[in-house]
Amino acid sequence: MNGSAADRLRRLRWVLTALFTTMNAIGLIVLAWIVVNEDADRGTAEVTSSLDRVTSAVSRQVGYDGGVVSFALVNSDELNNACPQFAILPGGAQTFRPHLSGRTCVPMDTGVLNGLAADAIHTGGLVQGYQQSTDGRSVLVRAQPLLNPSGKYLGAVVASADLTDTESAHTRFVLLVVGGCVLLIAVLGFAGHLLSGRSIRPAAAALQEQEVLLAETAHDLRSPVAALRALAETAQANPDQRAALLPRTVQLASDMGSIIDSLLVRARLAAGVEQLHLQPVWLDQLVTDIAESAHTGGAQVTVTAAPTKVNADPTLIRRAVGNLLDNAVRYGRQPGAEAIVHITVYGGTVTVADHGPGIDPSTAADAFDRFSSTGGSSGLGLSIVRWVAQAHGGVLSVYNADEGGAIFELRFPQAA
Repeated sequence: MNGSAADRLRRLRWVLTALFTTMNAIGLIVLAWIVVNEDADRGTAEVTSSLDRVTSAVSRQVGYDGGVVSFALVNSDELNNACPQFAILPGGAQTFRPHLSGRTCVPMDTGVLNGLAADAIHTGGLVQGYQQSTDGRSVLVRAQPLLNPSGKYLGAVVASADLTDTESAHTRFVLLVVGGCVLLIAVLGFAGHLLSGRSIRPAAAALQEQEVLLAETAHDLRSPVAALRALAETAQANPDQRAALLPRTVQLASDMGSIIDSLLVRARLAAGVEQLHLQPVWLDQLVTDIAESAHTGGAQVTVTAAPTKVNADPTLIRRAVGNLLDNAVRYGRQPGAEAIVHITVYGGTVTVADHGPGIDPSTAADAFDRFSSTGGSSGLGLSIVRWVAQAHGGVLSVYNADEGGAIFELRFPQAA
């Protein structure tokens, strides 16, 4: 699969969304098909029940006396003037005048109905099916054969029911089910997209941490690697200075190892697999040692420190203060002038002030974001400082001095 790891994660999210939506859509479609068919069967069953009630009642009311068919009881029954309508037809079994119910609910061809009566007499059982009325409506017809007292067929009762209302109600139900399914699929698709995003969030966070770790490694190793190369070139060009340059080379290698170790600790802490190694630390002594051992390139660095103790991880504190000092030396100077940096330690706070151009207030809030910087750097140095402060329950602030220059204030909770 081509593309970056981030692109593959984004594609995976869409694949998971599509899979989740498709599976739910299939389930909804099957459920909708079952519900729609049940509704259709229910509607047909209701109409069939009404037809059965009519044919059964009417067939019991047909009289037969001396070969003459009587409809006296049928005419007096309320079913004669209600819907569904019915007809008593000979169907070719005997000859008598057909009887049609008093109310015409749906116009039907008598010849068609008489044919159904003949089918019922021929089969000796119920005949039911769909027909069309003379005006084109769908009609359900049910024919029940009639027996005379001697057990011979004399005709059949044929009842007819208009299906227009039933079909209209079923159509509305189908539209409601289809619309509901479409809406549910859309909602489930959106929910699936959110769930898939949450499911890949740990992988995305791990990928981001990996990218940040690589960027921070490159950022922090850039200066010592350049200094190590300069020392090696100097030693190569001046063999008589090798003995003097060797301790500095060893120190740089040690610093690089410490940087890598602190980066690994940072990654483990961010991943939650390691805890801060907190211990009582004299912040004033630690900052003074950092300033004395830092490679400032000729910058004027002064330290004013009062005894202050904090509970902190000394490795991370050293790195955070080192980044602030490095930032001030690099960018806290006026054009053509050497950098002047003053560090103050008091009450659990480390203040690093420079004499540079200061920070634009409109971009001060972004100065601590990764890969964002007002001075042309990668922006990782200050983001690391802020992370160290937050990990210790502290805060990093920045503002401009009245006389010019930026002031970075790193505050830690003091130890009891």
